[in-house]
Amino acid sequence: MSIVGVARLFVGKPVHPVGDDGRMALTDHLRELRARLLKSVAVILVVLVASLFFFDQIYDAVYWPANRAQDALPAGQLVLSTNGPGAGLLIYLKLCGFASLVISAPFWLYQIWAFILPGLHARERRFTRIFAAIAGPLFLAGAALGYVTLAKGIEILVGFNPDGLTNLVSFDDYLSFFSRTILVFGIAFEIPLFVVLLNLAGVLKGKTLGAYRPWMIVGVFVFAAIATPSADPFTMSLMAVPMVLLFLISEVIARYNDRRRAKKNPFAGLDPDEISVI
Repeated sequence: MSIVGVARLFVGKPVHPVGDDGRMALTDHLRELRARLLKSVAVILVVLVASLFFFDQIYDAVYWPANRAQDALPAGQLVLSTNGPGAGLLIYLKLCGFASLVISAPFWLYQIWAFILPGLHARERRFTRIFAAIAGPLFLAGAALGYVTLAKGIEILVGFNPDGLTNLVSFDDYLSFFSRTILVFGIAFEIPLFVVLLNLAGVLKGKTLGAYRPWMIVGVFVFAAIATPSADPFTMSLMAVPMVLLFLISEVIARYNDRRRAKKNPFAGLDPDEISVI
């Protein structure tokens, strides 16, 4: 392949022209996918290298919940440890890799969206724009709540240890616990958004949400109990209560959208098999 072809491949332009019918061949779609993957990987690697220079700040941010839990617990009850001579280097790479994925998320998520967007209809594109505008802030709000409550969850769990025992926690286990908590809280806050999108698509009605509201509330608490890594009542409630509020807001939005849709088309809710009163 020539240098021009490689350059075109990297910037995401198809090497072969679009056909007369306005469609691209399967090979061109694969080339575009490969180009977007290469760009995403390149950006992640650049951010990874840059994150190495800010390792102390990243480490302090990740270690903060454990530090808060250590201050609240008796001295020496919670100790984070590493194992092996190369553990320090692995911590550098894991923390900076985690930071690079989070920081570069807007870029590689946009690459995914830009690859899928041409295949969507105009109505579907409008829904994806609504999703993109709301999903990011909701995920960040959930992740922030998970980050703040993580210290209390660790304190409660470690507090079950009998007196005189020291809980030696590998930093790898702590980092896994940390990332899972942030991710679960972030994803949990996205679920009510999917409910609204299903209503906008005409799949789910506000009346249905109201009829099953008690079961949904119970399901939210069951989901929070299973999803939270710490599984303590404090962390579970801090996830479940905001989710219930978001579900109630999504029901209000769904009912409003149903009323607006009924005014535009008063016969939209009729069953085609129903006998007419005339």
